[in-house]
Amino acid sequence: MSVIVERAGFLTSVQDLGRTGFREFGVSLGGALDCFGLRVANLLVGNDEGAAGLEITLGGLQLRFEDERVVAWCGAGFDVRIGSRTLPAGHAGLVSAAEKLKIGGPKVGCRSWLSISGGIHVKPVLGSRSTDLRGGFGGFEGRSLRDGDVLPLGMWPGSPTPATGVSSWTASHDWVSPAKPKPILRFIRGIDWSRFNDVTIHRFTDQKFAVSPDSDRMGVRLEGPELKRIDESDLISEAVAPGTIQVPPSGKPILLLRDCQTIGGYPKMAHVITVDLGVAAQLRAGDRVRFSEVSLTDAHLLLLERGREFERFRVGINLQRS
Repeated sequence: MSVIVERAGFLTSVQDLGRTGFREFGVSLGGALDCFGLRVANLLVGNDEGAAGLEITLGGLQLRFEDERVVAWCGAGFDVRIGSRTLPAGHAGLVSAAEKLKIGGPKVGCRSWLSISGGIHVKPVLGSRSTDLRGGFGGFEGRSLRDGDVLPLGMWPGSPTPATGVSSWTASHDWVSPAKPKPILRFIRGIDWSRFNDVTIHRFTDQKFAVSPDSDRMGVRLEGPELKRIDESDLISEAVAPGTIQVPPSGKPILLLRDCQTIGGYPKMAHVITVDLGVAAQLRAGDRVRFSEVSLTDAHLLLLERGREFERFRVGINLQRS
């Protein structure tokens, strides 16, 4: 069975948890900019947590379903409706055959991740169903969705669904609604931290940066206090990853996201910690963001704690369905 894209919105693409094992060949990780949010949404509808869903940027999406499905979403402050019913973030909702799901514009943040029971069943490329928008492969014809597209859905044997059509149970608020009106991103020091003097470091940690309109899935470009390094020596290109903060000669930092290149030659001043990448994925043009340093030990502890809480959530979801 399929789902029909009646309105594709500003930018909607098929994404899963990305493709691993190909960075040595220059292939980016890709996948949902907030992989954790997609994992949560998938569990809510009974999918494997790595199933492909939709990444919606700035809303405007309208879908029509050919058969009965369960849907859930995580992300920005969107108004999401199944017919006339409101579907809050982090709740499972039943969509009947021929019924429509509409996603309006966000009040805060800019992206959401929608999971559909059975998953989006496009052909995998290099082990992933994610769309690589720069490379033009994967997902649905290697591109963002357009009005009239028909997306194949995987088999769904059916599972217990709420009688009211929308579940009362949900996940942690910070997991399903990571967008913040005053975002603060925690970071650890990068390998080139010592290339910046105390004045520059204070600018980075004490002042706000504005998100530039020239931002995309590859990275968030930031405007604000100029960050200049001590020396101007050429650097050897080294591996970079989502969360790396590079500082080009302009002195305007770039926060790399999931579609980032595999290597880079700009100084790597810092790295946003993994548990805050979902907040980073919600940054949109005009937002103002601050940075706060944490230790590597604290970053590990925060990730481990979230992992333990996620396992408890998985158990709870299974009990709801039993």
